[in-house]
Amino acid sequence: MTSNPHLIADLTVAVKPSVTLADVHAAAARLAGVADRTPVLSCPALDEWVSAQVLLKCENLQRTGSFKFRGAYNAISRLNIEQRSHGVIAFSSGNHALAVATAARMLGSTALIVMPSDAPPAKLTAASELGAHVRTFDRYTEDRFALTDRLAAEHGLTLIPPYDHVDVIAGAGSVTLELLNQAGPLDVLVMPLGGGGQLAGAGVVTTAISPATRLIGVETATGDKTRQSLRAGHRVRIPVPHTIADGVTGEIPGELTFALNQHRVSDVVVVSDEEITTAMAWLFQEVKVVAEPSGVLAVAALLAGRVDLPDQRVGAVVSGGNIDLHRFHALLQSRLTRT
Repeated sequence: MTSNPHLIADLTVAVKPSVTLADVHAAAARLAGVADRTPVLSCPALDEWVSAQVLLKCENLQRTGSFKFRGAYNAISRLNIEQRSHGVIAFSSGNHALAVATAARMLGSTALIVMPSDAPPAKLTAASELGAHVRTFDRYTEDRFALTDRLAAEHGLTLIPPYDHVDVIAGAGSVTLELLNQAGPLDVLVMPLGGGGQLAGAGVVTTAISPATRLIGVETATGDKTRQSLRAGHRVRIPVPHTIADGVTGEIPGELTFALNQHRVSDVVVVSDEEITTAMAWLFQEVKVVAEPSGVLAVAALLAGRVDLPDQRVGAVVSGGNIDLHRFHALLQSRLTRT
């Protein structure tokens, strides 16, 4: 136990990384014709700002509005008929909820989603409208893991975790596989970092086919659980982060994702909420892209100069776009008020 009362060391034994490039290729095959092949966009203004060639992988345009659909569909498609007939359960602050609800319906299953009561109302409503049963909880007083495990046992449901699962990571890894096929070799790949599934999948892919690519994760300044964990050499639990980036508010990295990221990630950097809203405004104005706060972390890090990039080819993932018009306007208006 660490002397800092706000940092609780995780005492579990690290698991052996078990996701392979073959898993990612298999996931990509299952997703073919189901998930969208999202576009890769360039932005001359961004290139000039960072003195590099930046290629934006727009997963905000993915089915259900985020990269999460890839992992959810891949995982549920791997279940047997009996498991699907009993239904699935997931915990999520929003994007994984939408992904699981959609994938379950497509694959003839049902979904129970455990969501924080303070999740964006649009995401809570959307999950219900997609056919999922939603159970809310207080993220500050209730343990989402314990609640989800109890509900799964009571109802005979199969858990589809948001990141810490081989099939979910493999599905998320298809983002990087697709990006490299579209864009060619990259010197640096930057992406948002929550539980670590997308970054872990990227690590599996780049290790196998582009080992020279530097892999950079971006967390919020108040939610840097992976950065602290990498420095400590083990998973570290932090207090529930207070941030506008509602999709990356977990308190501890995944066990499997951390084991993978620990061996591959070059660096983890952080951005503030103000830098996040700046990135949202920049993407809207310069690229005509609408993205949610969690989705713009990579772009925020580039604009803030957190990554050394001179004259390099850089991939940056815009991971999600699930934000309603009112909140989007309010966040951009708050930025204008500050400036």
